[in-house]
Amino acid sequence: MMPTKTAEDYLAALAEELTISETRYDEACRSYASLGAWLNRPDSDVLEYDPQIYVQGSFRLGTAIRPLSDEEEYDVDSVCVLRSLGTSELSQKQLKTLVGDEIKAYRRAQNMVKPVREGRRCWVLSYADGAMFHMDIVPAVPNAARQRLMLEARGLDLRWSDTAIVITDIRSPVYEYISDDWQRSNPKGYAEWFRLRMGAVFERRRRALAEAIKASVEDIPDYRVRTPLQSAIMILKRHRDGMFVNRYDERPISVIITTLAAHAYNGEEKIADALYSILTRMDQFIEHDGQRCIIRNPSDPLENFADKWPQHPERQRAFFQWLAQARIDFGELARQVDRRRLVESVQPRMGAVADRAAARLGPPPGSMLRPPTAPAAVGAAASSAPAFPNTRREPTSPKGFA
Repeated sequence: MMPTKTAEDYLAALAEELTISETRYDEACRSYASLGAWLNRPDSDVLEYDPQIYVQGSFRLGTAIRPLSDEEEYDVDSVCVLRSLGTSELSQKQLKTLVGDEIKAYRRAQNMVKPVREGRRCWVLSYADGAMFHMDIVPAVPNAARQRLMLEARGLDLRWSDTAIVITDIRSPVYEYISDDWQRSNPKGYAEWFRLRMGAVFERRRRALAEAIKASVEDIPDYRVRTPLQSAIMILKRHRDGMFVNRYDERPISVIITTLAAHAYNGEEKIADALYSILTRMDQFIEHDGQRCIIRNPSDPLENFADKWPQHPERQRAFFQWLAQARIDFGELARQVDRRRLVESVQPRMGAVADRAAARLGPPPGSMLRPPTAPAAVGAAASSAPAFPNTRREPTSPKGFA
Protein backbone atom coordinates (compact mmCIF):
# COMPACT_ATOMS: atom_id res chain seq x y z
CA MET A 1 0.00 0.00 0.00
CA MET A 2 3.04 2.28 -0.11
CA PRO A 3 3.77 4.77 -2.92
CA THR A 4 7.03 4.41 -4.82
CA LYS A 5 10.10 6.21 -3.51
CA THR A 6 10.00 8.44 -6.59
CA ALA A 7 6.41 9.40 -5.83
CA GLU A 8 7.32 10.17 -2.20
CA ASP A 9 10.13 12.47 -3.29
CA TYR A 10 7.90 14.17 -5.82
CA LEU A 11 5.12 14.88 -3.31
CA ALA A 12 7.67 16.40 -0.94
CA ALA A 13 8.89 18.60 -3.81
CA LEU A 14 5.29 19.62 -4.57
CA ALA A 15 4.83 20.74 -0.98
CA GLU A 16 8.06 22.73 -1.09
CA GLU A 17 7.02 24.42 -4.30
CA LEU A 18 3.69 25.47 -2.75
CA THR A 19 5.17 26.73 0.51
CA ILE A 20 5.07 30.46 1.13
CA SER A 21 8.49 31.87 1.90
CA GLU A 22 9.38 32.82 5.46
CA THR A 23 9.82 36.37 4.16
CA ARG A 24 6.11 36.49 3.29
CA TYR A 25 5.15 35.14 6.70
CA ASP A 26 7.45 37.67 8.38
CA GLU A 27 5.88 40.51 6.36
CA ALA A 28 2.40 39.43 7.43
CA CYS A 29 3.45 39.19 11.09
CA ARG A 30 5.05 42.63 11.01
CA SER A 31 1.96 44.10 9.38
CA TYR A 32 -0.57 42.94 11.92
CA ALA A 33 1.85 43.70 14.79
CA SER A 34 2.16 47.25 13.45
CA LEU A 35 -1.61 47.61 13.26
CA GLY A 36 -1.91 46.20 16.78
CA ALA A 37 0.55 48.79 18.07
CA TRP A 38 -1.51 51.51 16.37
CA LEU A 39 -4.73 50.33 18.01
CA ASN A 40 -2.97 50.40 21.41
CA ARG A 41 -1.36 53.85 21.03
CA PRO A 42 -2.24 56.43 23.76
CA ASP A 43 -4.72 58.43 21.64
CA SER A 44 -6.43 55.43 20.06
CA ASP A 45 -10.24 55.59 20.10
CA VAL A 46 -10.36 51.87 20.97
CA LEU A 47 -7.60 51.75 23.60
CA GLU A 48 -10.07 51.71 26.49
CA TYR A 49 -11.65 48.55 25.05
CA ASP A 50 -8.41 46.51 25.26
CA PRO A 51 -7.88 45.77 21.55
CA GLN A 52 -6.03 42.69 20.39
CA ILE A 53 -5.26 41.74 16.81
CA TYR A 54 -4.11 38.30 15.68
CA VAL A 55 -3.85 36.33 12.49
CA GLN A 56 -6.30 33.54 11.70
CA GLY A 57 -6.97 31.08 8.89
CA SER A 58 -4.34 29.41 6.73
CA PHE A 59 -1.55 31.80 7.74
CA ARG A 60 -2.08 30.87 11.38
CA LEU A 61 -2.36 27.15 10.59
CA GLY A 62 0.68 27.10 8.32
CA THR A 63 -1.34 25.84 5.34
CA ALA A 64 -1.28 28.94 3.13
CA ILE A 65 -0.16 28.27 -0.43
CA ARG A 66 1.29 30.40 -3.18
CA PRO A 67 -1.33 31.96 -5.48
CA LEU A 68 -2.03 30.34 -8.83
CA SER A 69 -0.34 33.25 -10.63
CA ASP A 70 2.28 35.84 -9.78
CA GLU A 71 -0.35 38.57 -10.24
CA GLU A 72 -2.56 37.31 -7.38
CA GLU A 73 -2.24 38.70 -3.86
CA TYR A 74 -1.94 36.75 -0.64
CA ASP A 75 -4.99 37.05 1.59
CA VAL A 76 -3.99 37.45 5.25
CA ASP A 77 -6.98 36.96 7.56
CA SER A 78 -6.90 38.59 10.98
CA VAL A 79 -9.23 39.37 13.87
CA CYS A 80 -9.48 42.56 15.92
CA VAL A 81 -11.07 41.74 19.29
CA LEU A 82 -12.13 44.53 21.65
CA ARG A 83 -11.79 42.44 24.78
CA SER A 84 -13.63 44.68 27.24
CA LEU A 85 -16.78 45.07 25.14
CA GLY A 86 -19.76 42.77 24.73
CA THR A 87 -22.83 42.34 22.58
CA SER A 88 -25.03 44.11 25.14
CA GLU A 89 -23.07 47.36 24.79
CA LEU A 90 -23.13 48.11 21.08
CA SER A 91 -24.47 46.90 17.75
CA GLN A 92 -22.49 45.10 15.09
CA LYS A 93 -22.61 48.25 12.96
CA GLN A 94 -21.22 50.37 15.80
CA LEU A 95 -18.36 47.92 16.35
CA LYS A 96 -17.62 47.75 12.64
CA THR A 97 -17.50 51.55 12.43
CA LEU A 98 -15.39 51.91 15.57
CA VAL A 99 -12.71 49.52 14.32
CA GLY A 100 -12.98 50.76 10.73
CA ASP A 101 -12.29 54.37 11.69
CA GLU A 102 -9.06 53.33 13.41
CA ILE A 103 -7.97 51.23 10.43
CA LYS A 104 -8.61 54.17 8.10
CA ALA A 105 -6.59 56.44 10.40
CA TYR A 106 -3.77 53.88 10.37
CA ARG A 107 -3.82 53.79 6.57
CA ARG A 108 -3.50 57.61 6.43
CA ALA A 109 -0.70 57.67 9.02
CA GLN A 110 1.22 55.02 7.06
CA ASN A 111 0.71 56.92 3.76
CA MET A 112 -0.84 53.84 2.17
CA VAL A 113 -2.15 54.62 -1.32
CA LYS A 114 -5.04 52.18 -1.66
CA PRO A 115 -8.24 52.99 0.24
CA VAL A 116 -9.63 50.77 2.97
CA ARG A 117 -12.48 48.64 1.60
CA GLU A 118 -15.43 47.24 3.52
CA GLY A 119 -16.21 43.56 3.20
CA ARG A 120 -19.20 41.63 4.47
CA ARG A 121 -17.54 40.77 7.80
CA CYS A 122 -14.26 42.66 7.63
CA TRP A 123 -12.25 45.68 6.60
CA VAL A 124 -9.72 45.13 3.82
CA LEU A 125 -6.36 46.87 4.17
CA SER A 126 -4.41 46.77 0.90
CA TYR A 127 -0.65 47.18 0.95
CA ALA A 128 1.66 48.46 -1.80
CA ASP A 129 1.79 46.45 -5.01
CA GLY A 130 5.24 45.12 -4.16
CA ALA A 131 3.98 43.54 -0.92
CA MET A 132 1.53 41.37 -2.91
CA PHE A 133 -0.90 40.87 -0.05
CA HIS A 134 -3.89 42.44 1.64
CA MET A 135 -5.18 42.00 5.16
CA ASP A 136 -8.79 41.23 6.03
CA ILE A 137 -9.52 42.50 9.56
CA VAL A 138 -12.65 41.11 11.23
CA PRO A 139 -14.02 43.17 14.17
CA ALA A 140 -15.05 40.98 17.11
CA VAL A 141 -15.92 40.89 20.82
CA PRO A 142 -15.51 37.99 23.30
CA ASN A 143 -18.22 35.37 23.63
CA ALA A 144 -16.73 32.84 26.07
CA ALA A 145 -19.41 32.95 28.77
CA ARG A 146 -22.35 32.64 26.39
CA GLN A 147 -20.58 29.91 24.39
CA ARG A 148 -19.99 27.84 27.52
CA LEU A 149 -23.67 28.07 28.48
CA MET A 150 -24.78 27.00 24.99
CA LEU A 151 -22.41 24.03 24.89
CA GLU A 152 -23.16 22.95 28.46
CA ALA A 153 -26.89 22.94 27.74
CA ARG A 154 -26.30 20.44 24.93
CA GLY A 155 -23.63 18.35 26.68
CA LEU A 156 -20.96 19.31 24.13
CA ASP A 157 -17.18 19.76 24.40
CA LEU A 158 -16.21 22.93 26.31
CA ARG A 159 -12.44 22.75 25.76
CA TRP A 160 -12.19 25.64 23.33
CA SER A 161 -14.93 27.91 24.67
CA ASP A 162 -12.59 30.32 26.49
CA THR A 163 -11.42 31.80 23.17
CA ALA A 164 -14.86 32.04 21.54
CA ILE A 165 -15.77 35.34 19.87
CA VAL A 166 -18.64 36.84 17.88
CA ILE A 167 -18.08 38.85 14.71
CA THR A 168 -19.82 41.48 12.61
CA ASP A 169 -21.79 40.67 9.46
CA ILE A 170 -23.50 43.37 7.41
CA ARG A 171 -26.07 40.81 6.18
CA SER A 172 -27.27 40.08 9.71
CA PRO A 173 -30.92 41.12 10.20
CA VAL A 174 -29.93 42.71 13.53
CA TYR A 175 -26.77 44.40 12.19
CA GLU A 176 -27.91 47.86 13.27
CA TYR A 177 -29.44 46.86 16.60
CA ILE A 178 -28.09 45.78 19.97
CA SER A 179 -28.65 42.03 20.11
CA ASP A 180 -27.01 38.78 21.24
CA ASP A 181 -27.64 37.31 17.81
CA TRP A 182 -24.15 37.66 16.31
CA GLN A 183 -22.24 35.17 14.20
CA ARG A 184 -20.02 32.95 16.34
CA SER A 185 -16.36 32.20 15.62
CA ASN A 186 -13.33 30.75 17.40
CA PRO A 187 -10.15 30.93 15.29
CA LYS A 188 -7.85 30.55 18.28
CA GLY A 189 -9.68 27.46 19.47
CA TYR A 190 -9.59 25.95 15.98
CA ALA A 191 -5.85 26.61 15.70
CA GLU A 192 -5.23 24.88 19.04
CA TRP A 193 -7.29 21.88 17.92
CA PHE A 194 -5.35 21.74 14.65
CA ARG A 195 -2.06 21.88 16.52
CA LEU A 196 -3.16 18.92 18.65
CA ARG A 197 -3.98 16.99 15.48
CA MET A 198 -0.42 17.55 14.26
CA GLY A 199 0.56 15.83 17.50
CA ALA A 200 4.04 14.82 18.53
CA VAL A 201 5.34 15.36 14.99
CA PHE A 202 4.95 19.12 15.40
CA GLU A 203 6.71 19.22 18.76
CA ARG A 204 9.61 17.07 17.57
CA ARG A 205 10.17 19.18 14.49
CA ARG A 206 9.93 22.40 16.45
CA ARG A 207 12.55 21.18 18.94
CA ALA A 208 14.81 20.01 16.13
CA LEU A 209 14.59 23.40 14.42
CA ALA A 210 15.35 25.19 17.69
CA GLU A 211 18.42 23.02 18.22
CA ALA A 212 19.59 23.54 14.65
CA ILE A 213 19.58 27.34 14.95
CA LYS A 214 20.51 27.35 18.66
CA ALA A 215 17.30 29.05 19.80
CA SER A 216 14.75 28.28 22.47
CA VAL A 217 11.66 26.35 21.42
CA GLU A 218 9.44 29.28 22.47
CA ASP A 219 11.26 31.54 20.01
CA ILE A 220 10.30 29.38 17.01
CA PRO A 221 7.09 30.73 15.39
CA ASP A 222 4.59 28.02 14.52
CA TYR A 223 4.73 28.92 10.83
CA ARG A 224 8.39 27.92 10.65
CA VAL A 225 7.51 24.33 11.54
CA ARG A 226 6.26 22.19 8.65
CA THR A 227 4.46 18.91 9.34
CA PRO A 228 3.21 16.22 6.92
CA LEU A 229 -0.38 17.22 7.74
CA GLN A 230 0.20 20.82 6.70
CA SER A 231 2.02 19.78 3.52
CA ALA A 232 -0.71 17.30 2.54
CA ILE A 233 -3.39 19.98 3.01
CA MET A 234 -1.43 22.42 0.85
CA ILE A 235 -1.21 19.86 -1.96
CA LEU A 236 -4.92 19.08 -1.72
CA LYS A 237 -5.86 22.77 -1.76
CA ARG A 238 -3.85 23.39 -4.93
CA HIS A 239 -5.39 20.32 -6.57
CA ARG A 240 -8.80 21.75 -5.63
CA ASP A 241 -7.90 25.16 -7.08
CA GLY A 242 -6.85 23.64 -10.38
CA MET A 243 -9.96 21.51 -10.66
CA PHE A 244 -12.34 24.42 -10.01
CA VAL A 245 -10.53 27.23 -11.79
CA ASN A 246 -13.70 28.03 -13.77
CA ARG A 247 -16.16 27.00 -11.01
CA TYR A 248 -14.89 29.05 -8.10
CA ASP A 249 -18.23 29.32 -6.27
CA GLU A 250 -18.64 25.53 -6.23
CA ARG A 251 -15.18 24.59 -5.03
CA PRO A 252 -14.85 22.91 -1.62
CA ILE A 253 -13.96 25.59 0.91
CA SER A 254 -10.56 25.34 2.56
CA VAL A 255 -11.92 24.92 6.09
CA ILE A 256 -13.78 21.76 5.05
CA ILE A 257 -10.69 20.25 3.43
CA THR A 258 -8.53 21.27 6.40
CA THR A 259 -10.93 19.94 9.03
CA LEU A 260 -11.52 16.57 7.39
CA ALA A 261 -7.82 16.17 6.62
CA ALA A 262 -6.85 16.92 10.21
CA HIS A 263 -9.37 14.38 11.48
CA ALA A 264 -8.04 11.74 9.08
CA TYR A 265 -4.35 12.39 9.80
CA ASN A 266 -2.90 9.63 11.95
CA GLY A 267 0.55 10.95 12.87
CA GLU A 268 2.32 9.86 9.69
CA GLU A 269 5.93 11.04 9.44
CA LYS A 270 6.07 11.31 5.63
CA ILE A 271 4.06 13.61 3.39
CA ALA A 272 3.11 10.75 1.06
CA ASP A 273 1.86 8.55 3.90
CA ALA A 274 -0.13 11.46 5.36
CA LEU A 275 -1.69 12.33 2.00
CA TYR A 276 -2.84 8.80 1.23
CA SER A 277 -4.16 8.25 4.75
CA ILE A 278 -6.15 11.48 4.45
CA LEU A 279 -7.55 10.70 1.01
CA THR A 280 -8.60 7.23 2.14
CA ARG A 281 -10.38 8.33 5.32
CA MET A 282 -11.40 11.99 5.16
CA ASP A 283 -15.04 11.45 4.13
CA GLN A 284 -15.52 9.09 7.08
CA PHE A 285 -15.61 12.17 9.32
CA ILE A 286 -18.71 13.62 7.64
CA GLU A 287 -21.75 13.02 9.81
CA HIS A 288 -25.20 12.48 8.36
CA ASP A 289 -28.54 13.61 9.74
CA GLY A 290 -31.07 12.23 7.30
CA GLN A 291 -30.21 13.85 3.99
CA ARG A 292 -28.05 16.53 5.63
CA CYS A 293 -24.24 16.36 5.82
CA ILE A 294 -22.60 17.71 8.97
CA ILE A 295 -18.94 18.74 9.19
CA ARG A 296 -18.62 20.13 12.69
CA ASN A 297 -16.34 22.98 13.64
CA PRO A 298 -14.10 21.25 16.22
CA SER A 299 -13.84 24.47 18.25
CA ASP A 300 -17.62 25.09 18.11
CA PRO A 301 -19.54 21.83 17.63
CA LEU A 302 -22.75 23.81 17.13
CA GLU A 303 -21.40 25.12 13.81
CA ASN A 304 -21.68 23.04 10.63
CA PHE A 305 -19.12 23.94 7.94
CA ALA A 306 -21.40 22.23 5.39
CA ASP A 307 -24.49 24.22 6.37
CA LYS A 308 -24.72 25.78 2.89
CA TRP A 309 -24.88 22.43 1.10
CA PRO A 310 -28.69 21.99 1.36
CA GLN A 311 -29.25 25.41 -0.30
CA HIS A 312 -26.40 24.78 -2.77
CA PRO A 313 -26.42 21.05 -3.58
CA GLU A 314 -23.90 21.70 -6.34
CA ARG A 315 -21.31 22.38 -3.61
CA GLN A 316 -21.93 19.01 -2.01
CA ARG A 317 -21.62 17.29 -5.39
CA ALA A 318 -18.47 19.28 -6.10
CA PHE A 319 -16.82 18.11 -2.87
CA PHE A 320 -17.34 14.43 -3.62
CA GLN A 321 -16.36 14.93 -7.27
CA TRP A 322 -13.15 16.57 -6.12
CA LEU A 323 -12.40 13.81 -3.59
CA ALA A 324 -12.97 11.13 -6.22
CA GLN A 325 -10.67 12.92 -8.69
CA ALA A 326 -7.98 13.44 -6.05
CA ARG A 327 -8.05 9.74 -5.22
CA ILE A 328 -7.69 8.89 -8.91
CA ASP A 329 -4.90 11.40 -9.59
CA PHE A 330 -2.80 10.71 -6.52
CA GLY A 331 -3.47 6.98 -6.76
CA GLU A 332 -2.01 7.11 -10.27
CA LEU A 333 0.92 9.19 -9.04
CA ALA A 334 1.69 6.62 -6.33
CA ARG A 335 2.39 3.93 -8.95
CA GLN A 336 4.88 5.89 -10.96
CA VAL A 337 8.65 5.54 -11.09
CA ASP A 338 9.11 7.65 -14.23
CA ARG A 339 9.38 11.43 -13.72
CA ARG A 340 7.39 12.32 -16.80
CA ARG A 341 4.50 10.08 -15.76
CA LEU A 342 4.57 11.57 -12.27
CA VAL A 343 4.01 15.02 -13.70
CA GLU A 344 1.34 13.84 -16.14
CA SER A 345 -0.69 12.19 -13.38
CA VAL A 346 -1.40 15.48 -11.58
CA GLN A 347 -0.63 18.24 -14.09
CA PRO A 348 -4.24 18.65 -15.34
CA ARG A 349 -5.21 19.78 -11.84
CA MET A 350 -1.93 21.05 -10.38
CA GLY A 351 -0.82 23.09 -13.39
CA ALA A 352 2.67 24.57 -13.72
CA VAL A 353 3.58 23.68 -10.14
CA ALA A 354 3.73 20.04 -11.26
CA ASP A 355 6.63 20.82 -13.61
CA ARG A 356 8.38 23.05 -11.09
CA ALA A 357 8.24 20.29 -8.48
CA ALA A 358 9.86 17.85 -10.91
CA ALA A 359 12.58 20.40 -11.65
CA ARG A 360 13.31 20.62 -7.91
CA LEU A 361 14.31 16.94 -7.98
CA GLY A 362 16.90 17.51 -10.69
CA PRO A 363 17.53 15.03 -13.52
CA PRO A 364 16.89 11.38 -12.66
CA PRO A 365 20.12 9.52 -11.74
CA GLY A 366 21.63 8.01 -14.88
CA SER A 367 18.73 9.31 -16.92
CA MET A 368 20.79 9.33 -20.13
CA LEU A 369 22.02 5.77 -19.60
CA ARG A 370 19.17 3.91 -17.94
CA PRO A 371 17.22 1.53 -20.21
CA PRO A 372 13.42 1.64 -20.30
CA THR A 373 11.69 0.17 -17.27
CA ALA A 374 10.83 -3.48 -17.71
CA PRO A 375 7.15 -4.38 -17.62
CA ALA A 376 7.64 -6.53 -14.51
CA ALA A 377 9.04 -3.54 -12.60
CA VAL A 378 6.08 -1.40 -13.59
CA GLY A 379 3.72 -4.10 -12.38
CA ALA A 380 5.50 -4.34 -9.06
CA ALA A 381 5.18 -0.60 -8.53
CA ALA A 382 1.51 -0.64 -9.46
CA SER A 383 0.73 -3.42 -7.00
CA SER A 384 1.99 -1.28 -4.12
CA ALA A 385 -0.20 1.74 -4.92
CA PRO A 386 -2.81 2.84 -2.37
CA ALA A 387 -6.28 1.41 -2.84
CA PHE A 388 -8.93 4.09 -2.30
CA PRO A 389 -12.64 3.50 -1.89
CA ASN A 390 -14.39 3.59 -5.24
CA THR A 391 -15.88 7.07 -5.66
CA ARG A 392 -16.02 7.27 -9.43
CA ARG A 393 -19.84 7.04 -9.48
CA GLU A 394 -21.54 9.39 -7.07
CA PRO A 395 -24.46 7.82 -5.18
CA THR A 396 -27.74 9.70 -5.10
CA SER A 397 -27.84 9.89 -1.30
CA PRO A 398 -25.20 11.48 0.93
CA LYS A 399 -25.42 8.35 3.11
CA GLY A 400 -23.47 6.58 0.41
CA PHE A 401 -20.37 8.47 1.44
CA ALA A 402 -20.45 7.53 5.13
